[in-house]
Amino acid sequence: MSQNIDYSKGIYDARQLGGGRMLILGIQHMFAMFGATVLVPLLTGLSVSTTLLCAGLGTLLFHFITKRKVPAFLGSSFAYLGGFSIVAPMLADADGNLTVANTQMLPYACAGVAFSGLVYLVVSLLISTFGIRRIMRFFPPVVTGPIIIAIGLILAPSAINNCQANWLLAFVALGTVIVCNIWGKGMVKILPILIGVLVSYAVALVTGAVDFERIASAAWFGIPLHKEAMGLFAIDGSPEFISALFTIIPIALATMMEHVGDIAAISATVGHNYINDPGLNRTLMGDGLATALAGLLGGPANTTYGENTGVLALSKIYDPLVIRIAAVLAIILSFSPKFEAVINTIPTGIIGGISFVLYGMISAIGVRNVVENRVDFTNSRNLIIAAVILVSALGFNSVGGLTFAVAGVSVNLSGLAIAAIVGILLNAILPGNDYEFDSADGADAPSSGNLQV
Repeated sequence: MSQNIDYSKGIYDARQLGGGRMLILGIQHMFAMFGATVLVPLLTGLSVSTTLLCAGLGTLLFHFITKRKVPAFLGSSFAYLGGFSIVAPMLADADGNLTVANTQMLPYACAGVAFSGLVYLVVSLLISTFGIRRIMRFFPPVVTGPIIIAIGLILAPSAINNCQANWLLAFVALGTVIVCNIWGKGMVKILPILIGVLVSYAVALVTGAVDFERIASAAWFGIPLHKEAMGLFAIDGSPEFISALFTIIPIALATMMEHVGDIAAISATVGHNYINDPGLNRTLMGDGLATALAGLLGGPANTTYGENTGVLALSKIYDPLVIRIAAVLAIILSFSPKFEAVINTIPTGIIGGISFVLYGMISAIGVRNVVENRVDFTNSRNLIIAAVILVSALGFNSVGGLTFAVAGVSVNLSGLAIAAIVGILLNAILPGNDYEFDSADGADAPSSGNLQV
């Protein structure tokens, strides 16, 4: 029966393909998200196993909230790396490389991630109450674009520090990602990060740069939750907790706009406007709850993945059930400490090479955000907003942010937090805000591309 199926118009019910093919398609989607998803814990010091668990659970929760209609996979968000680097920066090892997890501050960063997910819920409620057009006027591309640009620029020094551990591996990883992105075809173009890691890891094996000691001692089965990293136990009202909230929550303003772009891209790929059905309020709620859950459990923030949208376009299998199979596979994989140990053997130089292009891509996506939305920088209003956001983010970040006391509690506002607050206020106060969000055609909104923010 499956041999007579017409794939040209897309498959919306994968059950007609049979269980074996559905499993293979699920594995394909898991590999599509894998390289980017596991890179985030390697850059922040979080657990790879916890990250995979949160990605799988978050995806299933998202599908439940969106009535199982939207074929989206939720993986680790790179946009929050800037917040992690400020709240819980990686510490230096014996060789001076920034590879040691900041276990004291990681729970506070995760708590900030959890509360940033609640911002999604607030916006979802506001959209349901006042309508999408009125709410989106507060988050135009002239505000969100420069914030995304600043995130990438703040992370740039970290990429160079990691590259210095082994420039050969860094260049191999960087070159492979570039080649796959520009000249790759089919799945090669969709999986640039994973292929970049695999190729550079092969070079590391040949040159003896991989340490296998941790693999032998790791167990085959283990619980992927670690109390010492969970944001749930860091909600204590301390100055560290409050400062983390002010640093990480504003990042949600940028990632929500990327969420809109990703849902629009999925809509255009599948041929169904998910912004209207099941509604942007539901997709935001699903993404926000998944992010809040991840933060409470000690994982990074979640975001809808463009890589998996690329797989949808390539395979023309649009059934969300296939995505849920990938989510279940990610959950199963998270229960193997042996697998996490293998991932942790990736040399710092490789991480540096991948993050070199990745952090630059984050800033480039911010530039693309303002270009595709035709932000007019000949307009003094727009120029002032963008300028103040960029200088606030980079300038205050260079001096450690802004510290002040509230009710006897010392609070630190990071450069990103200050930039987001000032940008939103300027956009609301200055005359001439003519931005109109159009939800009529999901294909109109920009997507965030293969390398996810």
